Amino acid sequence: MAGDESTSTSHGVSVQPPTQPELVEGMAHENPVVSDVGAGNDKTDAEPATATALASRLQHLSLSAQTIHADDFLNSHQSVAPPMHVSTTFRYNDDPDQLRAWENINPNNPYDSHVYSRDSAPNTSRLEAVLTSILHGPSLTYSSGLSAFHALLVFLNPKRVAIRDGYHGCHGVIKVLSKLTGLRTVDLDADFDAELQPGDVVHVETPLNPTGEARDLAFYAAKAHRRGCYLTVDATFAPPPLLDPFRWGADAVMHSGTKYFGGHSDMLCGVLAVSPAHADAWVRGLRDERLVLGSVMGSFEGWLGVRSLRTLEVRVRKQSADAGALVAWLESARTSAGSVVGEAVAEVRHASLQKEAGEAGSWLAQQMPNGFGPVFAVYMQDADFARRLPSKLKLFHHATSLGGIESLVEWRAMTDASVDRRLLRFSIGLEGFEDLRDDLVQGFEALRAERAAKGAGDAK
Repeated sequence: MAGDESTSTSHGVSVQPPTQPELVEGMAHENPVVSDVGAGNDKTDAEPATATALASRLQHLSLSAQTIHADDFLNSHQSVAPPMHVSTTFRYNDDPDQLRAWENINPNNPYDSHVYSRDSAPNTSRLEAVLTSILHGPSLTYSSGLSAFHALLVFLNPKRVAIRDGYHGCHGVIKVLSKLTGLRTVDLDADFDAELQPGDVVHVETPLNPTGEARDLAFYAAKAHRRGCYLTVDATFAPPPLLDPFRWGADAVMHSGTKYFGGHSDMLCGVLAVSPAHADAWVRGLRDERLVLGSVMGSFEGWLGVRSLRTLEVRVRKQSADAGALVAWLESARTSAGSVVGEAVAEVRHASLQKEAGEAGSWLAQQMPNGFGPVFAVYMQDADFARRLPSKLKLFHHATSLGGIESLVEWRAMTDASVDRRLLRFSIGLEGFEDLRDDLVQGFEALRAERAAKGAGDAK
């Protein structure tokens, strides 16, 4: 943007006109870039400050300081709690001489300027500001995690995706795209030199759904980049402060924000964060394509997301710590002679049980220094045990999804036909380790009593 093309609003804020759209002529655009010059600031030749720069200005502070204050630059009202905006459209300037395509400066706060909510809206822009800060890369929100993954693949348009296991929904998105583009998959541990071409995607989910086991991102980043491929990471199971995929070489990071960013089981959300190395080349295109894909978040969900992120750190640290304690207890009890747990449980899986978790300086200890995530899997002795245990528990809701303040257990076969039918996925909430442990004990005891009663009945 040329500095001599700037215009000025009535309150003295210099505005850089948007660049010429490239994707959809007459529709696509980028937000005006503004700087506080001309309003008591003598640096009239200062570089304009971008919303991304302002959203990132607190990254030297704690995670909680960022989730509470990263969006302060968007405040234009005295209210402490951000208001909820439900409008889908926004009035243009009353001055005909100030009308410019896809430029609609808010005189109360130029950084909170909008035209139509399919492009941007106050609540989702505020949510994106906080996410940009805590994810360490410019972030865009979508209507769901799968819509974010779909948007990423549409933008990168690879011919092949290296992927293995993980969330079955992502495999479903790839299957849908394969009908349109011929997109095909190869195994994550395939010979990339033989199977992939530059521009293809290596997609790593870590920790893995549904077991909560981790994968070595630095290893896959090096392998992908040697071949000229992009490393995309689904980090849904390890939100900040547990994992920063960009530190280990990710090119793009996705989250199902429905889970820990939402944290209360009451909103759908998807997030894409772009490595700063690709920000200039990718963010504009992703946003332009989101405009026509139509996969934006609703304003109410954006408001809920901001509310939820305020407490992200305290929630996730406790959830992860309690999950680790439960996993350690389950594994110990499972191997104890005569234990009611051992009668029912065949195996427990979680990143904390991987051998690297206990090795100082290992890739896993470095990749996840603040905890190994709040989700783990339990393989029961048989599928009938797995189907029946959830109904015996009092503090665990039997439901799909994860990340909320309430603990969940799911007989995973309910929503994923590909998994072992003995598998139970646990998502740990905020109830506390001791209460959840005791609930599991009484659940296992009830399961034992039920099977004993059935056996006695069958013997008659």
